[in-house]
Amino acid sequence: MAIEQPATRPGNPRFSSGPCAKPPAFDLTKLAGAPLGRSHRSAVGKDKLLAAIEGTREILGVPADYKIGIVPASDTGAVEMAMWNLLGARGAEMLAWESFGAGWVTDVVKQLKLDAVVKTADYGELVDLASVDFNNDVVFTWNGTTSGVRVPNGDWIPADRAGLTICDATSAAFAQDLPWDKLDVTTFSWQKVLGGEAAHGMIILSPRAVERLESYTPAWPLPKIFRLTKGGKLIDGIFKGATINTPSMLAVEDYLLALDWARSVGGLGGLKARADANAQAIFNFCANRPWIANLAMDVATRSNTSVCLKFTDPRIQDGAAFAKATAKRLEAENIALDIGAYRDAPAGLRIWCGGTVETSDIEAMLPWLEWAFEVEIAAQSAAA
Repeated sequence: MAIEQPATRPGNPRFSSGPCAKPPAFDLTKLAGAPLGRSHRSAVGKDKLLAAIEGTREILGVPADYKIGIVPASDTGAVEMAMWNLLGARGAEMLAWESFGAGWVTDVVKQLKLDAVVKTADYGELVDLASVDFNNDVVFTWNGTTSGVRVPNGDWIPADRAGLTICDATSAAFAQDLPWDKLDVTTFSWQKVLGGEAAHGMIILSPRAVERLESYTPAWPLPKIFRLTKGGKLIDGIFKGATINTPSMLAVEDYLLALDWARSVGGLGGLKARADANAQAIFNFCANRPWIANLAMDVATRSNTSVCLKFTDPRIQDGAAFAKATAKRLEAENIALDIGAYRDAPAGLRIWCGGTVETSDIEAMLPWLEWAFEVEIAAQSAAA
């Protein structure tokens, strides 16, 4: 018996978790104002870079006394920069519940060779946040991009902490509330929630983080591309647009366009509402079907951006092969591109729900997901 395909297709099948879908208003012609062939240190270059910094401050509500800098190598570069500059002054506590958090653990323990306290949780779960010792510097991801699990809020972080908090917020910024008074270093990349281009990262420093930078010198050498201080003082120009290395002015223009679009949908509030609506459509879909479920075990920790799903049907014989075949079938139909689970994550699907995705496209894609599931189950049965 043939399984009928749904009638409606998504207008945009791009549900990749990075680089993510461009804003709906995106058009290459809108980047015509990029100062291509000009130095990023020219007046126009500096103005564009400063506009990117201050636009970030405006939409995210970053306090005026926090420093915002554009740095190389995406969110990875920003996190590494923070760890190499700041860790080692006191004990370190590493929290990991997905692939990128596990990577930060490896770098701190094996590269910086710090005797850090390491707390991990399986995919779909969080570590025990109540057990964290904030006399240590604490490194964690706000939203686990590869697990779909996020911290529910910042209440677990004390205001009178002695150590610094270093937060990888790359799939949370512009989609979730970030309590700036609880975060000393916050990083993200342009390629996530606003659908910017890859290779550029952002680092946001609290006054406490700046004080650490100016009072502590790490025991290890710092590559030039990581250096935030000179002569014991913060290199303030980095936080006014004088970047450490040469940025792409085309990517900067693209980010400025994304910030303008964010303003047009209501700023942070509008972006969060869009992501919430997208994720909720998937949550509702899963709630009514016994063969698929959210990877996040606790409803309060479910991501509204990188929604990770697992197949739960007992008829599935090989979970990894089934998930891969389902994703491949949807890609072949140009329904959903790049939705396979991250390579280190449990078998399943990962559907990006950040604000640049239209809820109507999520809603159009989901019946196709059911169709693909049924087709694969039928194919598996026929082959048995």
